[in-house]
Amino acid sequence: MNPRFSKFQQQISNPFRFAIFKLVKLPASFVAGLRIGKLSNTEAVILVKHGWLNQNPFRSMYFAVQAMAAEMSTGLFAVGQTYQRNPPVSMLVVSIQGNFLKKATGTIAFTCTDGALIEHTIETCIADGEGRTLTCRSVGTNESGEVVSEFMITWSFKAKKV
Repeated sequence: MNPRFSKFQQQISNPFRFAIFKLVKLPASFVAGLRIGKLSNTEAVILVKHGWLNQNPFRSMYFAVQAMAAEMSTGLFAVGQTYQRNPPVSMLVVSIQGNFLKKATGTIAFTCTDGALIEHTIETCIADGEGRTLTCRSVGTNESGEVVSEFMITWSFKAKKV
C-alpha cells in the first residue's frame, strides 16, 4: 500500500480536519453534509443525510448531492493515491453516469470498492508516462440496505512531466 495514501487517510479521518478539507477544497460538500463513514485501502463510504438543505421539491435528496457523494467515494482514493506524489499526477472526472432507483431519504451511504484498482491505474500511469482513464462504481444505499442510486464515474489520470 502507498504510504502517501496512509498519510492522507490519517489527515482526513479526523472529523475536524475533514471539515477543513471540505471547506477549502469542496465547499458544496460541506454545505450538503457529506461525511466519511469508512475509508480503507479498498473501500470508501461517504454518508449524507437527507435534509432541508439538500432536498429537491419531491422531498427526497437532490440528484446533484447524490452525485457529489458518489464522486467523493471514488475521489478519496484518487486524491489519496496522488497526495504529495513526485512526479505529480493530474486527475479529472471526464464522465459521470447515474441511475436513480428509489427515493433517497434518510441517511444514504455511497460505497466504492475500487481502491486497489485506482492505485494500480495510477502506478501504471506513472511507470509508463501514459495517461489513463478508469471507470469506478459507487452505489448509494439507504438505511434499510436498499439501493437508491448507482453511479459510474470515469477518472482521467496523467503523470506530469517535471
